[in-house]
Amino acid sequence: MKTTTLYIGTSVVYDGRQQDNLRPVTFEAEEVGSRRYYTDERGTRGVDETLYRCADRLVVYVEAWSRWQGEPTTRKLVQVQPEDLDVGGSFEMLGRACGLARPLSLDEALEVGEDCGTGLLVPGDERQ
Repeated sequence: MKTTTLYIGTSVVYDGRQQDNLRPVTFEAEEVGSRRYYTDERGTRGVDETLYRCADRLVVYVEAWSRWQGEPTTRKLVQVQPEDLDVGGSFEMLGRACGLARPLSLDEALEVGEDCGTGLLVPGDERQ
């Protein structure tokens, strides 16, 4: 494990100047993996999630960002349990990106059904 320093809080840029209430957090951890997803079709807003394994817990660093001036970027740490990274968990897709989530059962896959392709935003894809 190595010493990791992250920042929690909010930052925003107005008139080319950054305003923030960011606070550093330092802890010992191993970075397990990360993922990025976009919340708009142009790729100007999104969320980065990074999973860290500490000696006694799992934490996710969540950075909800925007490339637009005047829109805030928020950063926070969330303690999670292994089930949060598995099927149906609040960080299932991060668990998949890190190789921790199990495959869906046939029943689970059929339950997902038509929703399988929704919620994906691909920057530059005009078909969305």
